Amino acid sequence: MSPFNTDGLVWMNGRLVPWNKATIHVASHVVHYGSAVFEGFRAYRNRRGTAAFRMEAHTRRLYNSCKIYRMDIPFSQEEFNRAIVETIQANNLRECYVRPIVYRGYGALGVDPFPNPVDCAVLVWEWGKYLGAEALEEGVDVKISTWQRLAPNTFPALAKTGANYMNSQLIKMEAKLEGYAEGIALNIRGHISEGSGENIFLVQDGRLITPPLSSSVLPGITRNSVMVLAREFGVPMIEDTIPREMLYLADEVFFTGSAAEITPIRSIDRIVVGDGRRGPVTRRLQEAFFAVVNAEVEDRHGWLTYIPFD
Repeated sequence: MSPFNTDGLVWMNGRLVPWNKATIHVASHVVHYGSAVFEGFRAYRNRRGTAAFRMEAHTRRLYNSCKIYRMDIPFSQEEFNRAIVETIQANNLRECYVRPIVYRGYGALGVDPFPNPVDCAVLVWEWGKYLGAEALEEGVDVKISTWQRLAPNTFPALAKTGANYMNSQLIKMEAKLEGYAEGIALNIRGHISEGSGENIFLVQDGRLITPPLSSSVLPGITRNSVMVLAREFGVPMIEDTIPREMLYLADEVFFTGSAAEITPIRSIDRIVVGDGRRGPVTRRLQEAFFAVVNAEVEDRHGWLTYIPFD
């Protein structure tokens, strides 16, 4: 069953269009060469209303991705943010997932992207828990993928692009076909990188450890949020190269991401992580994260953008 509301609206290049008419030509550059950058984040319904989580940070990363790929967005970041708010309002969604995307459109075919226009769109839809409703508490079973993450100086890992996610698809498909919820990719040196669409953290002897950006890691917004929360708790936070076997010996391991939020990992390659359940540090970070998005505590960092509805 499709999660999409086909009676909804999509923002495209400055105007709202019906969902079923939000189309592109098959000769668009993005179809043939994967020339798209995108974002994804959640808008939560809390006790104060509907709040988009770290919208500014996500659109800033969108613009950074475009800069790397020499894509000049024909809208300012402020205009793009207004488009996101407008799209959520137009679809009357009090809670949703938000997908801004910028892509090379219809103009000419060939590896050279410059003859093609830079087009923009915003989609919103209702999306439940990415790795399953029970995953946030019970955790998930994952494997080390046979597919490596992108090598430096091939594809820029700091850009969130459609083309990069072909690599993610290989990781995800392999994991699912072998009975796992997700895969963890190593980098070309055999060190831990990230999941197919999530960053990864370890807890070892009270320290929180995550791979550095130099390990072909996307600079995740939820990753950054967890690091901020951990420092507030006084949990020692380390960005360091992580050998594969440290995953098996960790006290706790968890994924972070806009879709996955903070999801504990209970086993890796059939080796149980810790006690095989959500650990105390993971639980504390989850509680702190959801306390913010649910407006149960003060939004000290300005992470929430409230969406007004009539």
